[in-house]
Amino acid sequence: MSVNKVILIGNVGQDPRVKYFDTGSAVATFPLATTDRGYTLANGTQIPERTEWHNIVASNRLAEIVDKYVHKGDKLYLEGKIRTRSYTDQSGAMRYITEIFVDNMEMLSPKGANTGAGAPQPSATQAQQPQQMQQPQQQVQPSQAQPIQDNPADDLPF
Repeated sequence: MSVNKVILIGNVGQDPRVKYFDTGSAVATFPLATTDRGYTLANGTQIPERTEWHNIVASNRLAEIVDKYVHKGDKLYLEGKIRTRSYTDQSGAMRYITEIFVDNMEMLSPKGANTGAGAPQPSATQAQQPQQMQQPQQQVQPSQAQPIQDNPADDLPF
């Protein structure tokens, strides 16, 4: 028995390149960066951060989704298989390329977030929500105080 499974969380390095074929199928390719944080050892030795670049390949329906929604700077969660292929370059040398063929993808960048920007900017409804929640608390008298249970931002099951 063997397992070929890759799980990556990283940032898209370039806008995806998508090719559509006469058969109706599509293939999207793009680079994904994953970064290990730098740290300092107990003896004071500094270990710098390390970024790995992965060649990502998505096909058919996932390629169409990538074409429509994925842009440079977006954070993605990917599951897939690692594959290595070879080709001969123009000088006749044998070259190898390792790619991640995507089986599952989750977009981790918030909707409407500026592509490549740091923190997402809250929407108008999110910005007004704290003010709306404070107003009823200010008007409630101590004898009528009740816990807030209808918080739309609290979607936790516990």
